[in-house]
Amino acid sequence: MATSILIRDETPSGTCLQEWSLEVLTERITVRELIRSRVYQEVQDFNQQDSAEYHGLIQPRKSEVTANGYRVSKSRQIDWQEQFTRATEAFERGQILILVNDAQVESLDEEITVSPQTQVSFLRLTMLVGG
Repeated sequence: MATSILIRDETPSGTCLQEWSLEVLTERITVRELIRSRVYQEVQDFNQQDSAEYHGLIQPRKSEVTANGYRVSKSRQIDWQEQFTRATEAFERGQILILVNDAQVESLDEEITVSPQTQVSFLRLTMLVGG
């Protein structure tokens, strides 16, 4: 039976940028599987719509940053596998923090117990240049 969990994109100060529900099929999921599910869903949603604005976790290659996401050519399909690879690499480099019920997860292989009350927050960190 699928469980719906709350996904939030937040700034480091705690401001919510967007929020939605993600369906997961098992009671336990690794952080890697969570990222895969999230990225797959957001890329599929983008590829099926008629919009050039992408609101995903990772900026697609050859896209422009906008106030609310990334501008992608309307004729271009985003590759979910490339986005997934880039997202896991960003997590491992510390550019993305993931909090599950306000506790930070440390590893892609860490298991999360999922329930309808589970809340997952993704924080994208901007690395400072020259410091």
